[in-house]
Amino acid sequence: MSRDIISELIIGIKNAGKAQKETVQLPYSNFKANIAEVLKTEGFVDSVLKIGKAPKRILEIGILYKSKNTPKIKDVERVSKLSKRIYLGNDDIKKVKNGFGKLIVSTSKGVMTGEQAKKEGLGGEPLFKIW
Repeated sequence: MSRDIISELIIGIKNAGKAQKETVQLPYSNFKANIAEVLKTEGFVDSVLKIGKAPKRILEIGILYKSKNTPKIKDVERVSKLSKRIYLGNDDIKKVKNGFGKLIVSTSKGVMTGEQAKKEGLGGEPLFKIW
């Protein structure tokens, strides 16, 4: 049975925010770290740290809040799943929640938002929507 590391990451961040935690710790992978860096750049998480040495590395992500009890991440929706892969061309990438959310896409040039992929003329696999 295979694990969906992307769902593990986004649900871990969302649940930590709802539980009003400062940080969430997850098993490290380069792909998770790249996604977390994009979320940090877009203002959804506060910090991204790699802790420890191989093989027991941990990815620690700081949770960002709008106010004292309201997490910045309201909800997430997985788009392309292990059971059903979806790929979008450049013209198929649309706005999420009228521009209030972001689409995170895995492209040939790395993980980026849908807006960045559109500007660079790239398509790819839409990983998840976040708002």
